[in-house]
Parts: sequence; C-alpha cells; structure tokens
Amino acid sequence: MAATNQEPPSPSDAPPPIRVWACGGDGLLRTAGVDELGALVADPSVRLWVDCSSAPADGVASVAAALGLHPLIAEDIVERNQRAKIETFDAVVHIVLFFLRHQGEVTTTEIDIVLGRRFLLTVHDSDWDAAASAPLRLGLEAVLKRGTDYLLWALSDAIVDAYFPVLDRLADEIDQLQDDVMASASEWTLQRLFTLKRELLNIRRAVSPAREIFNQLTNRELGAIDAAHIVYFRDVYDHLIRVSDELDNYRELVAGTLDIYLSIVNNNLSQIMKRLTGVTVILAGIGAIAGIFGMSEAGAAFSGGEAAGFWLVALGTVAIAVGAGLVLRRIDWI
Repeated sequence: MAATNQEPPSPSDAPPPIRVWACGGDGLLRTAGVDELGALVADPSVRLWVDCSSAPADGVASVAAALGLHPLIAEDIVERNQRAKIETFDAVVHIVLFFLRHQGEVTTTEIDIVLGRRFLLTVHDSDWDAAASAPLRLGLEAVLKRGTDYLLWALSDAIVDAYFPVLDRLADEIDQLQDDVMASASEWTLQRLFTLKRELLNIRRAVSPAREIFNQLTNRELGAIDAAHIVYFRDVYDHLIRVSDELDNYRELVAGTLDIYLSIVNNNLSQIMKRLTGVTVILAGIGAIAGIFGMSEAGAAFSGGEAAGFWLVALGTVAIAVGAGLVLRRIDWI
C-alpha cells in the first residue's frame, strides 16, 4: 500500500461526494477510490473511513454493499429521515446523530454513522463537513491509527460540542425577548416566542435520544468499542447531560416569558377597561342630568333667552363631571 501521508481537504475545497481514507499497518494514511473498498475491507491491517457527503443514493448503496452492511442498515441510510438512535447488528453499530446550526433559526442535519471493527462510514448532507471537525484538524492519521472507534468519538465529540454555541445564541435571544416583553408586549414578540418554543422542541427531539446512544456506547457490551476508549464516550455523555439541562432551563424561561407576556397583555386590557369605565361614569352622569332637565330649551339658551336656572344646572353638571374625573384620576381609573 503506497502511503502519501495526506490530510483531509479543507472545508473551502469542493470535496467529492464520497471520500475514502485508509490507514494501513505501517500507520500511514492515504486516500483511496470507491472501487478499492472491496480489497481494503479484505485487508485485516487496514482501517477505513468512508465519508459520503450529499452522495447519490446509488453511490451510498454501493459503499454499503462493499462494506458488507446489513440490508436494514443500508436501507435506513439511503432513506434518511431517521430519529436519533443506535442499533447493533452483530459487530456493526449504526448511530444517527444530528448536527445543529444557527442561521437566523436553528436547523438540524442528520448524520448516519456506521461503526465496524475496522471501518467507519459517515453519511450526511453537505451542511456538515466531517473532515473539518476540530479533532481532525490536528491530523486524521493520528486519530485513525488509534482505531475507528476513536474516530467515532472525535466526530461525535465535535457534533456535541457544536451544540453549545447554538444554545448560547438561543440564550441571548431569550434574554433579549424578556427585555422586549417588559418594554413592549408586541405581536412580533409573541411570534418570536412561539418560534423559540418550536425551535427548542425540535432541538430536544434531535438531541435528547443521544443521551441513550452514548449511555449504550459507554457499556462494555459493544465489541466495536475499545475498553480503553470508553472514558472518551463517557465525556460526551456528560456533555449531553449538560445540553439536556440547558434545554430544560430554556424551555422554562420561554414558558415563563410567555406567561409574563400574557400577564402584561391582560393588565393592559384591565387598564383600558378601567379607563373606559371611568369615562362612562362621567358621560353617564352628564347624560342623566341632561335627560332629567331636557334639551328642548337649548335654542333659547344659545340665544341668551334662557333663565338663570339653566346655567346653574349646566355649571353644576360640569362641576360634578370634573369632580368625578378627579376622583377617578386619583384611583387611577382614567
């Protein structure tokens, strides 16, 4: 096997849809073609990583066949739209994780990972570049030499660590929304609150099952995981517990902010109703007096021919209205 000691391409390059890296018994890394997979899988000294990024379905199916995957695994990978899960078939482990990205709103990218004793297969959309993951920037050769299970940890650790910047962005949005609600409970604020609730629900649906995945990866029943590497997966499990706790806190904050919004709206409505009631009291008093004395002599009053009693009643009505207004103002009804 000729060694070229080649590193994965940078994310700025346009990678091919299917990339194959092989680490032989000499510990050197080289890239290979899909047509070489059969021979590489048959070589017991070779460790493989096959990365399919937005690859066509027939290409993914051919890779699955070359790796000798169970038909159910191949079918799930090709069909996509899976939930986060872990399934084992003999010595092969199929894992589904989700990568989170915040671009105005939170989006999820499904990542299918298949771990064998000497190979690792990753299938995903081009939204996520596996080769640009943080641990791999230090050198894929050093990672792959330690085993495909160690490569699985490196990728999954990068996926889970990417959750925290997204959660930080959501925390900032929640803080801003709380300030906006206290300043002005507008309809836009309500729409953003519901959007945040939906985003948090989608994140929880994508992330929460991952705790069970890594709980199973940390037990010693999976032959594909080296016992010396279990501690690394336990570290990822601890990170996921923290992610779940933060998600629960954010959901409570959003629910609390929504309750505050509704309280402010109800309080504003109560204030409006009190003011309308106060105005009604004043106008009803004026209307009652006017109804008792009648308005048939209004024309004579405007021409100056009305008796002094009319003006006394009119001034008394105005005084009563002003007095009622002052009282209602003091009790904050107008």
